[in-house]
Amino acid sequence: MRTAMLRSIRASLQKSSSSALLHRSYSSESAPARKVAVLGAAGGIGQPLALLMKLNPLVSSLSLYDIAGTPGVAADVSHINTRSEVVGYMGDENLGKALEGADVVIIPAGVPRKPGMTRDDLFNINAGIVKALCEGIAKYCPHALVNIISNPVNSTVPIASEVFKKAGTYDEKKLFGVTTLDVVRAKTFYAGKAKVPVAGVNVPVVGGHAGVTILPLFSQATPQANGLSHEEIVALTKRTQDGGTEVVEAKAGKGSATLSMAYAGAIFADACLKGLNGVPDVVECSFVQSNVTELPFFASKVRLGKNGVEEVFGLGSLSDFEKQGLEALLPELKSSIEKGIKFANQS
Repeated sequence: MRTAMLRSIRASLQKSSSSALLHRSYSSESAPARKVAVLGAAGGIGQPLALLMKLNPLVSSLSLYDIAGTPGVAADVSHINTRSEVVGYMGDENLGKALEGADVVIIPAGVPRKPGMTRDDLFNINAGIVKALCEGIAKYCPHALVNIISNPVNSTVPIASEVFKKAGTYDEKKLFGVTTLDVVRAKTFYAGKAKVPVAGVNVPVVGGHAGVTILPLFSQATPQANGLSHEEIVALTKRTQDGGTEVVEAKAGKGSATLSMAYAGAIFADACLKGLNGVPDVVECSFVQSNVTELPFFASKVRLGKNGVEEVFGLGSLSDFEKQGLEALLPELKSSIEKGIKFANQS
């Protein structure tokens, strides 16, 4: 009886291993070659993001860059038996090599938030880092899709746009502020409160990527939970807006939302790769150049394609509470955008 059982288990394992191998082989061989560069790959977000991008079968070449520590990260990640070849680059002199030929560039570089810090407190350090990296992108891979994670995103995306304009390489369809973590949080918190499976939940999040500029549209959430009270919607909105602070305080000075941010960054990068590869109807929320409001940049649902942004969607129908939130966020978002543009043009 035991022999028969062992034989059955062995057969099952062989079958599952074969199907996994076939799936991996199929994924690798059918997907076009794509190079992804992670700038800031040795940091708290960069390391788990590098791991997640190594697991993505759409990536054929993974370039990891930072000012220090990258060879170790690259060596570690390179041992994982997935499609992509991994190379680590360290120091300013190697930024060009890291970027050459990149299809997607992800920027989590910069300092993290600590208790008591706002995203604006990060501005003076991270603004300069993003500016320098974008100057490299303009020179070495001007046609890449650029995914900016470095905070404050409401200001760093406008900085990037100004750098690219000065270099004559700006394409508004290829510059993204990664706001996916706001969507991830909104889905998680909503599913918990509505008592629905989180895998089937979708919640658009619009505006910006800091505090009150984050506006989850729970009135458009699917599946719609009609039993949630106004007070519960207000609380869900507040928690989504303060999600980053919740993690910073929980880590008590030892980090920010690095793991969930890496996950969200990987989700958005995967969407960009699918769009580049011609997969239809790839829609994610992102902070992009926009005509949805009077502001030059705004986060809303975006359809991704072979050229980056294929379509920027409007806001749709809003509840009264969401209309109030929209009015409240616009002045703060406007100020953050202007701050980024001013920095880029003065420095």
